[in-house]
Amino acid sequence: MLDVSLILKVAGIGITVSIAYQLLAKYGRDEQAVLVSLAGIVIVMLMLTDKIGTLFGNVRSIFGF
Repeated sequence: MLDVSLILKVAGIGITVSIAYQLLAKYGRDEQAVLVSLAGIVIVMLMLTDKIGTLFGNVRSIFGF
């Protein structure tokens, strides 16, 4: 089962990254804004690594690979 807390954490990181991106872009710091968005993506992917591994394991077991 997917925890509601995990969904809320991902949403919180997304909101924080989007606010930081817009503020940095507004003040002309486009390079830092891109780095903040990439860091947000990496953090979320690291949080979801276990769930993605479980998904691939389930798909593998269903199709018999």
